[in-house]
Amino acid sequence: MVKALEHASDERTRTCIAGGGSSPPAGLIRFALSPDGVVTPDLAEKLGGRGAWVSADRAALERAVAKGLFARAFKTAATAPADLVAGVEAGLRRRALDALGLARRTGDAVLGFDQAKKALVAGKAGALLSASDAADDGQEKLARLADGRFQCRAFTSAELSAAFGKEGVRHAAIKNGAAARRFIREAARLEGFRSDAPGETP
Repeated sequence: MVKALEHASDERTRTCIAGGGSSPPAGLIRFALSPDGVVTPDLAEKLGGRGAWVSADRAALERAVAKGLFARAFKTAATAPADLVAGVEAGLRRRALDALGLARRTGDAVLGFDQAKKALVAGKAGALLSASDAADDGQEKLARLADGRFQCRAFTSAELSAAFGKEGVRHAAIKNGAAARRFIREAARLEGFRSDAPGETP
């Protein structure tokens, strides 16, 4: 599991309709209701109207759908699409990869084993990425240097290469700051929805 993400600057809390617990929005997914009564993921949290919040967890969303909890939350008929859970996972995956591309464009990403290692040793890395299909020894060497930093192994080398606009990316680091926080939020939410093998570690 990933290390819990702290958002000291965000004092708001929301209640998960599937579990009842309150937590900051960073660990939740917001859903809105379309005009025709369809439950719609609002991953950017910008859609208008009443929102319903569910913990960033596949099982929690499946429970909300199975028990008709969206209709209760919206106080009206609410239809959840059959592919709602898969759609949320795909959307979070896309947002996390988009955050990596933005980090590259703003100069906040360093690519390659050696550069990621330098950033870790210098204490400048806020997040470490290793491709899910990278060699185990390289992943393990960098993981030992991460020292509690957020680590992600959710993406293949092909996905990282496409996100960063460079071929053959197997390891990368995101510098401390807004870019790392943006990526970590999306990647941490994605972790709860992933249907494949575990990827993130503390």
